[in-house]
Amino acid sequence: MKTIQAATYPVHFHAKSYLELSNLIAKKNYSTIFILVDENTIEHCYPKFIPNLSTNKRIEVIEIESGEINKNIETCIGVWNAITELGGDRKSILITLGGGVITDLGGFVASCFKRGIDFVNIPTTLLSMVDASVGGKTGVDLGVLKNQIGLFANPEMVLVDTTYLETVEEREIKSGTAEIIKYGITYDVKLFNEIRSNKNLKISDLIYRSIEIKNEVVLQDPKEKGLRKILNFGHTLGHAIESFYLESEDKENLTHGEAIAIGMVCECYMSSKLLDFPAKKVAEVKEVVVSIYTKTNLLKEDFTAIMDLLKHDKKNVNGQVNFVLLKDFEDFKLDCKVSDELIIESMAFYNS
Repeated sequence: MKTIQAATYPVHFHAKSYLELSNLIAKKNYSTIFILVDENTIEHCYPKFIPNLSTNKRIEVIEIESGEINKNIETCIGVWNAITELGGDRKSILITLGGGVITDLGGFVASCFKRGIDFVNIPTTLLSMVDASVGGKTGVDLGVLKNQIGLFANPEMVLVDTTYLETVEEREIKSGTAEIIKYGITYDVKLFNEIRSNKNLKISDLIYRSIEIKNEVVLQDPKEKGLRKILNFGHTLGHAIESFYLESEDKENLTHGEAIAIGMVCECYMSSKLLDFPAKKVAEVKEVVVSIYTKTNLLKEDFTAIMDLLKHDKKNVNGQVNFVLLKDFEDFKLDCKVSDELIIESMAFYNS
C-alpha cells in the first residue's frame, strides 16, 4: 500500500513501515527507545513487533493497565516517572504499541516529557488504525469526561500493520467499524454502502480509505476550526453515553464504537427533525447499527444523567452543546443547536 503523507509525518503500511522505523531510529540517533504497551499488547503484539525492529539502541518497555478507565493523568505520571527512572532524556523516543488509549495517552506523555520528545504510533486495534493514531490529537480523560486534557502533537510516523488485528476480539473490530461508518455517512457514502451490503469486504481497503479521509480532513483543518468537526459526528452524544456507562457501577462498560454507533443513530434522528435528513436514511443507519452491535437499552431514568454529562463535552461553547448534523449523506451542517427535548426524543427513538 502506498504511504499516506500527513501534515508533518508519513503513514506507512505493512513491511515497509518497519524498515522506515528502523531508518528513522538510525537517522535520528535516539539515546533510548521506550515502548509503551498494556498487558494485552505486551503478550500478543510485542513478540511480533520486536523482531521487525532493527537497532542496537537500548530498548525499555513500559507497561500500563488497559482500558479507558486508566486513560488519566495518574497513569501519565506513572509513565513519566518510569521514563525518568530509566534514564530518559530529550533524545529519547516513545513508541506506542496498542489501541486508542495507548496512542492517545502515549502521544500526550511524549509531547509533555521535557517539553516534548519524539513518538511513533503503531496502532494494533481497528479503532486506533482508522482514527486514534492519525490526526495529531493526544490526551487523557478527566474522571469520566472524555479527552478533557490534551494537546495537538504529531508523531514522527504512524505504522499500520493489519496483521495485529488477528490479536483482538471481534467486539474490538466492531468498535472500530463505527468510525468507518462515520466516514461513510459524512464523507464517502461508498464506505457505508459497502458495510451495509456486507459483500466482499476487504478490511485493509476500508482501513486505507478511512485513513485517507481523516488525513484529507485534517490537512484542511488541523485544529478543528471548521471541516474537522465532521469527525465528531455521533461523538457528541456518543461520548456522553460512553462516559455514563463508564461511571455506572451496575452497568457493563460500552466500547467507544458501541457508544458512537448509538450516537450516530440519535444524531441522524435529530438531523431528520431539524434538517430534513431523509427518514429512509435514518432507518438505514439504524438498521446497520443494530445488525452489527448488541442493542443497548438506554433506560429512561438514565436520560438525565446522560444529559448532565453532555453539558461537559469539550466542544461546547458558552454552555451550548454543538452537534454536527446531516442534510443528507455527505452533506452536513456544523455547530447545530439542539433542544434538550429533541436529544431525549432521539434516545427514545434509538430504543424503539
